[in-house]
Amino acid sequence: MVGMGTPRRKTVQGRAKAALRKVRELALVGRALAATSHPVMAQIVPARFCNLSCAYCNEYDKVSPPVPLDEMERRIDHLGRLGTSIITISGGEPLTHPELDGVIRRMRKVGAMAGMITNGYLLNVERIERLNDAGLDHMQISIDNINPDDVSKKSLKVLDKKLEMLAEYAEFHVNINSVVGGGIADPNDALVVSRRALELGFSNTIGIIHDGDGQLKPLGPEEAKIYFEVRDLERRSYTRFNAFQEAIAQGKPNDWRCRAGSRYLYICEDGLVHYCSQQRGYPGIPLAEYTTEDVKREFLTAKSCSPNCTVSCVHQISYIDHWRAPQTRMVSPGGAAAAGEATGQPELVQIHTGD
Repeated sequence: MVGMGTPRRKTVQGRAKAALRKVRELALVGRALAATSHPVMAQIVPARFCNLSCAYCNEYDKVSPPVPLDEMERRIDHLGRLGTSIITISGGEPLTHPELDGVIRRMRKVGAMAGMITNGYLLNVERIERLNDAGLDHMQISIDNINPDDVSKKSLKVLDKKLEMLAEYAEFHVNINSVVGGGIADPNDALVVSRRALELGFSNTIGIIHDGDGQLKPLGPEEAKIYFEVRDLERRSYTRFNAFQEAIAQGKPNDWRCRAGSRYLYICEDGLVHYCSQQRGYPGIPLAEYTTEDVKREFLTAKSCSPNCTVSCVHQISYIDHWRAPQTRMVSPGGAAAAGEATGQPELVQIHTGD
């Protein structure tokens, strides 16, 4: 059970923060529906370094220094200039950044919802309180298995005490993401993780680990069975668009309009704008030089990798605009721009990093 005391989310202050957060979320959805010329979400990397070495991950290294706070603040200001509604810190492992609280404060200062994706290993009560004070809105922790193994150390056995701390002290929304695929030994672990998340009062999602290119890798029969069981546990999560993941689970492509580079931006540790974590290299424009015209251009640009994509956060954001603006340009990973007007843009180059 949760430790001593009343969970912060159930106090008057916790409920007030949750209510205000919901109002802000509804406002950003309304703004996204009203206009298409601003990013809805940006993921930004303050630290490529990670304290773990998950076998399936290509988004970390063991050598990169953290981005200095003043540079992070400049980048966040540029996201504010573009009108970005949600800024999510990813990595690497964000909690390894020595001045992460300042990064979060700057995100809130420019008017964005402040989110973070973390492995949770470095959480303690003092750190959770600092995240509360900095104004964090959302945290997501992926838990891959019950016991750590050679594929992933992000296990329930290691993290359960951290989850209890979050349940008692966090004033921000917490989502626990369980996973199947990607070499995870026992898909049944996802069911145990998901039930524990709901028991602690968190929202829960289940993800399908992509291959090294961020592309579709169909689930085996047992993995698919567990995926659908977990999906049916709880349907209230604001992050779930089941049809996208269901097609992936069944090995089917998705027909959708990817708005990466427009409604969704991925900002690497070097301050460059990319489509997503799995398509680093295009457009590769410095964030300081990224303009509303770039946002508008990429809104109309189809990506040939999209049918077999498994990067659900891009799909979730793109879904807002699924009903409008047919795309008239095309870029292809490793191929020249085609299908539509001649663009004069460089071809998409995919960068692979990590172990």
